[in-house]
Amino acid sequence: MRKFSLALLSVAIGLAASQASAADLPRKAPPAPPPPPPLTWTGCYIGVNVGGAWGRFELDSSIGDLSRSRAGFAGGGQLGCDYQFAGSGLVIGFRNMFDGTTNHIDRSFSFVDATGGVGTATGEFRNRWFDALTARIGYSWASPWLVYFQGGAVWSRVTADLTVATPLGVTAGSFSDTKTGWTIGLGGEYRFSPNWSVFLEGNYYDFGSHDRVLFTPATTSCAAGCAFSTHAKAATVLVGVNYRFWTGI
Repeated sequence: MRKFSLALLSVAIGLAASQASAADLPRKAPPAPPPPPPLTWTGCYIGVNVGGAWGRFELDSSIGDLSRSRAGFAGGGQLGCDYQFAGSGLVIGFRNMFDGTTNHIDRSFSFVDATGGVGTATGEFRNRWFDALTARIGYSWASPWLVYFQGGAVWSRVTADLTVATPLGVTAGSFSDTKTGWTIGLGGEYRFSPNWSVFLEGNYYDFGSHDRVLFTPATTSCAAGCAFSTHAKAATVLVGVNYRFWTGI
């Protein structure tokens, strides 16, 4: 009986020693969680923008010439999609941006009419909005940064009012037209979260030359019918924010 008790005591001491040794061993750390997937510019977005717009109107007519630039306000929104090639910083995409503007140019000038009388004319031109549909190509480095070049078509609503006064009378006319042109631009964008980014860009717009007659038929105060040619140009500098409702991840 005494030998059996000593055997049990020896076993108990051995178990205690083995447990103490196991407690002294370093514990294996749990596996680290996998890293989050890298940001990609692939996806679609919607956003808003605000900035400045500079418009230039050039008018050539039988009663005088007008060439003047004026700065105004621009603001609106944009919608687009991008695609970033896997394993590359190359990004391509398209975007439609619509901005209202306050571009407004007016000028008064004198002229000599067909009868030799001295007349005056006042012209007022407004650029109501831009609607630009562009493709863009860019390069992304360090994930959140993107620089891009863009170009495409642009439409603009332009209105004009012209008042002509001569010794023979006063005539007023106006027109409103949607012009089609082309645009190019350069910008940079920063992704500060998976769904949000901010951008700064500059754009140039050219709407070409257009010929028109303001008064039809010609009036006594504007014997030539006030035929004129216009050439409209504009530029914008815009800052904006985009929300990516689909990130493509």
